[in-house]
Amino acid sequence: MRYFVFLACLLAIWTVAVDAQETELKHYPLDDVSGLITQSDVSIDKDVTSDGKGSLKATASQPRVVRLFETGDLGVDNARLIYRARLKTEDLKGQAYLEMWCHFPGKGEFFSRGLQNPLSGTNNWVTEETPFFLQKGEKPDNVKLNLVINGTGTVWIDDIRILRAPLK
Repeated sequence: MRYFVFLACLLAIWTVAVDAQETELKHYPLDDVSGLITQSDVSIDKDVTSDGKGSLKATASQPRVVRLFETGDLGVDNARLIYRARLKTEDLKGQAYLEMWCHFPGKGEFFSRGLQNPLSGTNNWVTEETPFFLQKGEKPDNVKLNLVINGTGTVWIDDIRILRAPLK
């Protein structure tokens, strides 16, 4: 029994240490529409929010991509680039997930999609994320952040963060 308690404590310490290695590069609280790319069929909702300050409400009558932000050059390579956000859904017929596109000079754009845990139906606030693994020398000069609604319904997104973490 002591062995299992020791392993549980070690795992907890390791988890905290890994989380502490994340560095926030950008934060988009979505309290207003500043810098937001898509302006149609979206609005700031001050009543439904994960942080008490407002969220972006997107309504879909058909599948759509909500283009949120472009970061520009983040000056990062040899790391995990993590797109993390809080999502809430209501009567979503289909799926919603995060999508990140990284542009590399002379190579084009490549994407990462949060398809491991897409949301559907009605869900309270959950944290979703999608990583992009950057090897040494792979430096995107722009990162595009999207919300994909592959169906119909309402999705709220809040507290978007771009994080840098070590490669595992």
